[in-house]
Amino acid sequence: MPEHDKPIVWNAVLAGALSLPGVHVDRFDFLREALSGHVSADQLRQAIVLGPGRAGVDAATIQLIARATVRRHHTGVTAASALAGLPGGWWMAGTIPTDLAQYFWHVLVVLQKLAYLYGWPALLEPDHEFDDDTKLVLTLFVGVMLGAHGASEGLKHLADHLARQAVTHIPRATLSQSALYRAARDVARWLGVHLTQRRLAEWVGRAVPVLGGLAAGTVTWFAFRVCTDRLLDHLEALPLRPIARA
Repeated sequence: MPEHDKPIVWNAVLAGALSLPGVHVDRFDFLREALSGHVSADQLRQAIVLGPGRAGVDAATIQLIARATVRRHHTGVTAASALAGLPGGWWMAGTIPTDLAQYFWHVLVVLQKLAYLYGWPALLEPDHEFDDDTKLVLTLFVGVMLGAHGASEGLKHLADHLARQAVTHIPRATLSQSALYRAARDVARWLGVHLTQRRLAEWVGRAVPVLGGLAAGTVTWFAFRVCTDRLLDHLEALPLRPIARA
């Protein structure tokens, strides 16, 4: 694959997933529903504004809700079948295989929910164009989930800045930093390589060895679990994480 085509592959997949209905998770509504029954009304109001950790919700409660959220998505995730058989130039034709877009729709939805539980501001805005800044942040999150080189460092860099302030949306001034753009560009290139017919099949086989004996190219519940576990581990290590109580 030519070098300049690598980011195009990922950008096409991301655009396809973002075009599907319901991809936006309302931060306010999700936190209100997820935390209700676990915290007081006053703490819930603070959690929506400041983030659960800053509102004093303990780490064990956050982790419990996060794991339950992931389990619900495991039961609903659509297997993106036959990825190993995708034609080599599908991104050049501008058509995204439905199964691939649907799989990453689930990835985008669950990463938003986990991010909000761990103190992140809104990642997507309803009824707004998904601009380059939005795609930058989502690319870093997905990169962490898939193990892309440089994604963890990029997301940590962004979290370090957000940890110094209480915001409900990611400031555009923060995203304008060249280091973040370089990280997202490199991750997009990495994802582009691994979303081709051969490399994706290889990644799935490495991530979850048991998949090697299944139908070629099938992304199952197990692959989704690997991605969500990796993201949870990373979010718990970032400065926006909830603070454990003694």
